This record gives sequence, structure tokens and C-alpha cells, in this order.
Amino acid sequence: MRFGLVGTGYWAAETHAPALAAHPDVDFAGVWGRTPRKTEKLAHRYGVTAYHDVDELLGDVAAIAIALPPDIQAALAVRAAVAGRHLLLDKPMALTVAAADALLAEVDRQCVAAIVFFTARFSPSIDRFVRDAAAAGGWDGARSVMFARVFDEGNPYAHSYWRRQKGGLWDVGPHALSIILPVLGTVADVMAVHGPNAATHALLRHHCGAVTTLALTLDAPEAAREVETVFYGEHGRLVVPGADRTAVEAFGAAITELIATAAAPEPAHPLGVHFGAEVVAILAAIERAAEEGATVAV
Repeated sequence: MRFGLVGTGYWAAETHAPALAAHPDVDFAGVWGRTPRKTEKLAHRYGVTAYHDVDELLGDVAAIAIALPPDIQAALAVRAAVAGRHLLLDKPMALTVAAADALLAEVDRQCVAAIVFFTARFSPSIDRFVRDAAAAGGWDGARSVMFARVFDEGNPYAHSYWRRQKGGLWDVGPHALSIILPVLGTVADVMAVHGPNAATHALLRHHCGAVTTLALTLDAPEAAREVETVFYGEHGRLVVPGADRTAVEAFGAAITELIATAAAPEPAHPLGVHFGAEVVAILAAIERAAEEGATVAV
């Protein structure tokens, strides 16, 4: 499948591009970015075409991988779907419910394949855990702590404007939800508060009766950094394992799955835009609950 890459930042250069270049079933056509100099540099690094018009790129490919801030991604992905291009999106797929719903509607209208790259779910150890836990059932709830620290000078995301504005809820929150939702099911309502170090603490009540607690930040003190998701219930306490693929390997697996999904009679995927829109709706409800100090329905 002939792919184009949209975006020239760290994630695009160090995860998307190497996976596209190495994939045996990909013809990596070229790159478009918002900064011409960075576009030229990244294209030269991988020996592909530097596009200075995104519509020209869309006209030359069958699929695009997008590595842009979520609000910019959502609008551009709609444009690509209208052009009939398959989509490999980053999480979260949008920053508002309206934008997520608009993208979802266009993907369905055009019958294109679309997958949201929730990195952990393309690691066999974690995906197998999720499937087994969902099949086992009997869970009373889950607890996920994602205390990251990304704004130190030298971190590749230190100057990410959207991460500083939206925080851990929108950046690492999708990773937690991508593991929890397939096991515990849809969310009925949420409560949330803001905590120290720009943290969001949320309580999610699932329709099945299970309860999830989330603690999320990108500004954790160095000594308090932690990433752990735990399920508990009649089977005891079960900790989600670590990844057994690098981000580049996981993105390669996502490419493989997008190609397979595009070839299927019905281009649907468990981590497609329907799931992506569900995640956005939950994040938006948590954000609103923290601001209003009230329980918010999803």
C-alpha cells in the first residue's frame, strides 16, 4: 500500500517514518509537514519526496499516517477521508466530541479503513492480557496511575503546546482507557478533580457496575513517576504487563492491521474511529467534571 506521512515532529521522525520505511508491504511515498525546512529534512533522511502541498500528497497515496497535534489531526483526517484515503491516526484522535464525531461520520460515509494508534494495544503481551481479562470477566474495577514527566528541557515533548494545555488526561489518559474499556465496557458517568502537579484524578462508573480510578499527569515529581494499571475482582489483583515491542515495532503492527482492514469487506477494527470517539467522549466528560465539580454523564 502506498503511504504518506503527515507530520515532521519527534514522533513522526522516530516512530512513524522508520516503521513506514521498514514495512515490507508499504511504498513510503513521502512526507508533508507544516514547516517546509523540517519536511525537507525528514524526507531526505528517509529518501522520500518532500510534499509542500498536502492535497498533492493525498493525491499520490492510498493511505496516510498522521503525527500532528490532535486538533489539527482531526480536521486534516476528515479532508483525507473525503479524498478516500485510509487513515492511521494518533491518539487521541481529536480534542472535542464534535471533532471526533465529524471524523467518525466521514470515515463511515467514505467506507475507508481507519485505526487509532493506541501504542500499548499493538504490543502482543498487553493485547493478549486485555483479551484474556475481558474473556475472564468478574472484575470489580481497575486502577490506573500514569504519572509521567515530559516538560524537562531535553525531553522531546518538552515544548509540546497541546500537551501543556491539555495535560496528562488527554495524553496518557487514552493509553489507560485503551486497556480498561475493552475489559470493563462502556462508561456511564464520571467524577473528577484537579490535583497537585497538574494531575487529573477521575472516578469512572461503568455500565456493568465496575468502577475505574485514574490518576494522570505529565508533571509528576521525578521521584513519583509511575505507570501501572491494575484490575481487581474475584480473580484477585492482576497487573497489566509491560510492552514487549518497541514503539516502532508496534507502529509496524498497526500498519499491517490497517492494510488488512482496508482489504476486508467491512473496514472495521476494534481500535478504529468508533472506539477512538468513545475515548474522546470520556476524556471530555472527565475534563468537564473536574471543571464543574459535578458528576457528568458520558
